[in-house]
Amino acid sequence: MDVRELTGKTVLVTGAGSGIGRASAIAFGSRGADLVICDVNEEGLKQTEETLLALERSVLSRRVDVANPEEMAEFAEEVHRQVRAVDILMNNAGVALVASFLDTPLEDWDWLLRINLRGVIHGCHFFLPPMVARGVGGHVVNVASLTAYVPNEVLAAYTTSKYAVLGLSEALRLELHSHRIGVTAVCPGIINTPITETSPMRGVADVPVERKRMMQLYERRNYGPERVARNVLKAIQRNRAVAPISPESWIFYYLKRMAPGLVHALMRRFGAPIRRGPSESG
Repeated sequence: MDVRELTGKTVLVTGAGSGIGRASAIAFGSRGADLVICDVNEEGLKQTEETLLALERSVLSRRVDVANPEEMAEFAEEVHRQVRAVDILMNNAGVALVASFLDTPLEDWDWLLRINLRGVIHGCHFFLPPMVARGVGGHVVNVASLTAYVPNEVLAAYTTSKYAVLGLSEALRLELHSHRIGVTAVCPGIINTPITETSPMRGVADVPVERKRMMQLYERRNYGPERVARNVLKAIQRNRAVAPISPESWIFYYLKRMAPGLVHALMRRFGAPIRRGPSESG
């Protein structure tokens, strides 16, 4: 899909109240697109809406929980009263949980999978059929993660959800090819967004020193969501199936294929400080 000029196109972005979602919505708007945006973060969503209105874009903004199928159904009905179908669907909304499998209670699994996986499924379920029925093509962007192909022992549930998002995206890409709808799984990498401040932490990870360590890592990396948004546009333009974004995401994308044993060793080393606990890692 040609995204160099998006005037007259409608783009839907979930989780648009901050981070990658906000930056992507603004990037689409800067190229002329009209936006449909949602989030549970009403304050952040309002800020995104105001930025888009300043760009003189048409904006439909609603507080929607992507994990709730009833809310998504109502949202889709409202959107489709205004446009026959969106041109680009970006399923971005997501949460993280820092915890090993043994430290993750079932209620945390339910919470995370409802948002990270079911939220993507709901977005596709309610917005893809009208795109197919319209018959003029389009594009779907599902935001996965570096952990969609590189497992992380202290992000067990998160890793699981993102592997699933990647698998769903690849299956959809096959199914939608004949409808001229591209599908891209975006795998950002270490991106400096508010998710590092808000993610729950469990077990040995649930100590202030570990959150501080995580936040400092992301801050030092200093790869902002605006750079991700620019690369999302490139990935759509090139119709990439999988779009690693940051350098580390690209490196691990190829390492996983060429040297899986090395990746295993590196990820074991990455998780060692948390396995040791705060008395040894502080």
